[in-house]
Amino acid sequence: MENKKRKVLIAGASIAGPVLAYWLSKFGFEVSIVERAPSLRLGGQSIDVNGPARRVAEWMGILDAIKAANTGEVGTQWVDKNNEVTASFPKEGAASLTQELEIVRGDLVEILYNLTKNDVEYLFDDQIESLEQDEQEARVHFARGHSGSYDLVIAADGIRSKTRKLMFGDEPEFRYLGMCTAYLTIEKAETDTDWARWYTADDSRVLLLRPDRQGTTRASINFLLPEEEYHKLEKADHKPLLLERLDGCGWEAPRLAREVEKSDDLYFDGIGQIKAPKWSAGRFAMVGDAACCPSPVSGKGATLAIVGAYILGGELARHADYRDGLKAYESLMRPYAESVQDLPPGVPRLAYPKTALGVSIVNTVMGVIASDAVQKVAGLFSKSDPEEEMTMDGKPLPEYGMLAPGNVS
Repeated sequence: MENKKRKVLIAGASIAGPVLAYWLSKFGFEVSIVERAPSLRLGGQSIDVNGPARRVAEWMGILDAIKAANTGEVGTQWVDKNNEVTASFPKEGAASLTQELEIVRGDLVEILYNLTKNDVEYLFDDQIESLEQDEQEARVHFARGHSGSYDLVIAADGIRSKTRKLMFGDEPEFRYLGMCTAYLTIEKAETDTDWARWYTADDSRVLLLRPDRQGTTRASINFLLPEEEYHKLEKADHKPLLLERLDGCGWEAPRLAREVEKSDDLYFDGIGQIKAPKWSAGRFAMVGDAACCPSPVSGKGATLAIVGAYILGGELARHADYRDGLKAYESLMRPYAESVQDLPPGVPRLAYPKTALGVSIVNTVMGVIASDAVQKVAGLFSKSDPEEEMTMDGKPLPEYGMLAPGNVS
């Protein structure tokens, strides 16, 4: 029987999609990525490429590019309403929000696109309209009117994945964590520095300003919102709700309110996790946030996307039967994803006090944690083997680099 390249369609050109495309292409698959945006979506906030994702980036040859695109953030400072610093956490120290490989999401997307664009077909300004599958193939009908046949279709289009809905219906659950967030890019002001500035206000509100390499500032507005109120929200409610939550917040809130009013770069969503009982169904599968979003509060979303895509690509290449590859992928990746999703008790509510007294307590506690004495002790316990840090909870990454590229039957 003549060997032929297996054709794979990936939905989503953010992080998981291009990483998966890189590895599949490397191992001899014919890969296309469909992206509903007309071009790369280069916005977003700072993300960390940490833990085992760093090792995958090294194997992909993009570690130096990620380092070169570093945001320049030197650490995280907790500030009060007068912009007085109550706690400082340099990125080299313990408990810092800032990591070594800190990069704006859009910069990583661009790095991954440049890495894959010559070997992967990108279909921009299009999306999957409907899906069918049988023993021979998966058939895809696109919104722009054309159709195609593939051996596999992979959803990598994020937490609100439309492709996942076509594949699995309502079976995967979005588990809301009681918190909403808004991201936007704003003009840099004199008060902005190379530090990320975290401001806690009463009424369960947190504002965060972070530097980037583009001469602007990345802002996020975060607040607790009961589930029943969240589910009533329409898109038209987003800006009015943000302006309401910024009112009386103090610190840089008036500046942020002005930026929200004029922004066409506003991202608003509820914070939650995706809980899916299975990640594949026949010739359909999912990866990254579409499969197992851990929520931004985990700080591991990019890590799960990169590692999951690497393992999925490697296992599909390692197994001649795609069903065995998909089963092995989920068996290896699910325990790690579930451990990342297992947030500490009280998260995120403990960081969002309701009263002014609660705010004072949070700032005081952060000041104690940031003190020299506590940091010295924390540093003793936080030191770890760099090789251990690049594992999946102590389990080493599989190494697929020796798999021979070429046709796979």
